[in-house]
Amino acid sequence: MLPYLLLAPALFVVGAFFLVPLAFSVGGAFEGPQGPTLANLANAASLYRMDLLFTLLIVVASTALTGLGAVAIGGYLTLGRSKLALRLLGAMYRWPLFIPFIVAAQAMRGFIGQNGLMNNTLVWIGLMPQEWAQSFLDWRGIVITFVWKQLPFATLLVAGAMAALDRSGIEAAQNLGANRLRILIGIVIPQVARNIMVALVLSFVTMMSVLSVPMMISGQSPTMLTVAMAWRINSFGDYGTANALGLVSCVMTGLVAWVWLRQAAAERAR
Repeated sequence: MLPYLLLAPALFVVGAFFLVPLAFSVGGAFEGPQGPTLANLANAASLYRMDLLFTLLIVVASTALTGLGAVAIGGYLTLGRSKLALRLLGAMYRWPLFIPFIVAAQAMRGFIGQNGLMNNTLVWIGLMPQEWAQSFLDWRGIVITFVWKQLPFATLLVAGAMAALDRSGIEAAQNLGANRLRILIGIVIPQVARNIMVALVLSFVTMMSVLSVPMMISGQSPTMLTVAMAWRINSFGDYGTANALGLVSCVMTGLVAWVWLRQAAAERAR
């Protein structure tokens, strides 16, 4: 009986603050003025088909770049030889981890805008004429912000797994003349593939749920589903269509999580 009592607070929190709101949201996607309906899903599909595709492309691209960056940083922290570079990289890559998404978006507006810090610096040092300056406050800015914000989190998972590896195989490969890139691809990455997948799945789910970054970085259309959901609620009071868009987002993230869980279960069964 005691174990169930100890689990009760956690189960209550999960049920009250996750399962119940999720059930109401899913039910709301099929709720109409005259009873159950599919009109909300049809409305979401007809009005926000391009936003759905845009969201998927943005999040997939950001997740892929985050994974590549995490592997590159973790690989250098594991195989790098310059102590100064290792100390600097190890100290600096974590900084964005402690910055909220809304602050990151505001900072990026001042950095990648047409008259932002990046363009002004390039013009000042003579690498680019003033007329070449352009704004990145569009889909590119969303991807840049997502990657910059999520990269420290993914790197912590990947670099930690790499640091825990048995270095005997790495040292044997080095003694046989293998370069660092070949060691990273052939020895290190296969052993931390599960950790990389965890980092990618969690990053995908996190970026799917962010509202502040697409709203503040890009005011163009198409936009991400989170912005579309907020627009339907704040402008029209249309909770049915917003819930339908939320259901689509849940299905997308659920499929990604299911693929990962299935792969993890298959690996444990071997």
